[in-house]
Amino acid sequence: MKIKSALIVVNEAKEDAPAVATEITDYLVEHGIAVDTHSFLIEPAAFSPRAYDVAFSLGGDGTVLYCARLLANHGIPIFAVNVGDFGFITEVSKDEWTETFEKYRDGRLGISERIMIEVTVYRERETIAFLRGLNDAVIAAAGISKVVRLSVDIGETALGRYRADGVIVATPTGSTAYSAAAGGPILAPEMDVLILNPICPFTLSNRPLVLPRDKPIFISIEGKQNTDVVLTVDGQEVVALTEGDRLRLRVADKTARIVRSGRRNFYEVLRSKLNWSGGPDA
Repeated sequence: MKIKSALIVVNEAKEDAPAVATEITDYLVEHGIAVDTHSFLIEPAAFSPRAYDVAFSLGGDGTVLYCARLLANHGIPIFAVNVGDFGFITEVSKDEWTETFEKYRDGRLGISERIMIEVTVYRERETIAFLRGLNDAVIAAAGISKVVRLSVDIGETALGRYRADGVIVATPTGSTAYSAAAGGPILAPEMDVLILNPICPFTLSNRPLVLPRDKPIFISIEGKQNTDVVLTVDGQEVVALTEGDRLRLRVADKTARIVRSGRRNFYEVLRSKLNWSGGPDA
């Protein structure tokens, strides 16, 4: 595989990220690969990527989520290096990146295609927001311990009215994040489905659903809310919602392309991260 250009996205809030970025830059330049760097500390600055052959994500899973949204329109493979504390998506450690990258460059490692979620927010028949995410979209109260009132349709079928802390619509990649904490199922990350998961529903019969990609989800913000309601995508982008807003959520036409680690598969990561050892701490 011929790699001529690379982008390095550096989350400088991670202590080791700048040093790893320097190490990667030196390696790439030595091998004749042009390098651009996009660094941020708290909030990423505006950046318009061009058609790089690969993008390194240096941080944790949150940095990969940002990269997925940033690069989705370009189809750039993401080489995720974990310099954070906990990572389901970032399987490559900071000590493994050289060997792993060389395997990828030599064509010995493939790419994991991950679906993304697409959210359109309509207000009085006008589109006020359009967002994509790799993990999830959450419609919930802006305050603490507040119940929201939502109506949910699946395609052209009314599913029902929810009184809950909110609703999560998660991708398979996001199934190990907030949705799992809210009692949702864990899915293999390359599946082509979405999870609809109510958060602490008032009616205990409201259960998580796994839905096929050909069924868009429509969520309407009902009247008489006792709290402000917000949409959050990947925990990083926020849109304030008002009564009467209607959201369409579906599988996006773009994917996140993540370079496989070659060292461990999803089930091994799951077993390790969730401590499914079968021992006294499991």
